Amino acid sequence: MTDAPRKKSPRAPSLPLDEALDRVMRAYDKDRTHPSPVDVVAQHLGYKTANSGTALQAIASLRYYGLLERPSDGYLAVSKEVESYRFAPDESTKQALLRSFLRRPALFAELLDRFSDGLPSDANLRFDLIQRGFLPSTAASLVGVFRTSTEFAKYFEAAAPSRATELPRSEEPSFAEEPEPEPVRLPQTDPMRARHVIEDDGASDRIPVRLSGGRRAWLVIPQVFFEADKKRLKAQIDLLLTEDDEESSI
Repeated sequence: MTDAPRKKSPRAPSLPLDEALDRVMRAYDKDRTHPSPVDVVAQHLGYKTANSGTALQAIASLRYYGLLERPSDGYLAVSKEVESYRFAPDESTKQALLRSFLRRPALFAELLDRFSDGLPSDANLRFDLIQRGFLPSTAASLVGVFRTSTEFAKYFEAAAPSRATELPRSEEPSFAEEPEPEPVRLPQTDPMRARHVIEDDGASDRIPVRLSGGRRAWLVIPQVFFEADKKRLKAQIDLLLTEDDEESSI
């Protein structure tokens, strides 16, 4: 008897728009819109390397919003729209760009069109996402990402006529057909760079997790760990599992 294939949730940002913008601005301050190696961009975003699930999730989220582009294999660049947002001459232009970023993920655009008069309750949104194929725990996490992003963009505060003036989006496939962003291929580097030393601060427990191929991962858990912390950690792990299994060497 073979194991049933793991069910994957549809693709969507794992970071809210405000956090995504904050991170991409760090990259813009370093290299403006010039193409840079993926590992360098990951460091600008606040990660030690791109060879981690959290860094790859963040990069994918920024690409879903249209904040990062992939001009060539192994390189990323901050989009010109980010520069336009940074130097927007007035608040209305900024808000138009924010609404454009918010609607760039096909799932978010569909939800905003479905609930055009305002978002329903979290329970209603979670049910809608589960019906679309999201795992329950992932749906709960995504509800927070979507609601926070919508509030940050002040989407429903804008008068209905003004939404027609949003910046045009490039033609995209429907959510059901949305292609997966091509995997980022990193230049060949010394594998020792991917190893990190986790210092023991005496206030956390390090739990080893054995991976395939003789690899190991470590969970660093604070000694004071509440039930709510467990749920948040599980939701984040579930969200990471929605991505395709990464190759041992990208």
